[in-house]
Amino acid sequence: MTEIERLERDIEASRARLDHTIDQIQDKLSPSGIVDEMMGSVRKTEFGPVFDHAVEVVRRNPVPVMLVAAGLGWLFYRMGRDRRSPELRRAEMIEEESVPLIVTGQDRVYDPDSSPRHPTQDVVETRREISARA
Repeated sequence: MTEIERLERDIEASRARLDHTIDQIQDKLSPSGIVDEMMGSVRKTEFGPVFDHAVEVVRRNPVPVMLVAAGLGWLFYRMGRDRRSPELRRAEMIEEESVPLIVTGQDRVYDPDSSPRHPTQDVVETRREISARA
C-alpha cells in the first residue's frame, strides 16, 4: 500500500466521521430534537412522573385539550384587544346597538313598539315633548 492510498483512506474516514457528527448536530438542533432534549431533562427531575401522566392524558383526550388551547388563545386575544381606551370601547358598543331605545331623561328603556331610530333623534323628540308640555 502506497502512501497516497493510505492518505486517501484517512481522508475518507475523516469525511465519514465528519458527516456523522454533522448529522448528530442537525438532529439535536431540529425542533423535535430540542423537544426530546427538554422532555428528557424534565423526566430526570422529581416531576417526571407528573409530566408522563400529563402527556398520557393529552394523548388519550386530544379534542378537549385542543378546545382548552383554543379557548385560552381566544382569551389572550381578547385581553390584548381590550387594552384600547375605554372611550373607544364605549363608542364601539354604542355603534353595535340595534335595539330601539327611548331616552326618558334618566335611563334608556327598551320599547318594542317603536321603530329603530338613532338615540339622538329620541333625545330631540323627548326635548320637544317636554318643551310642548311647559
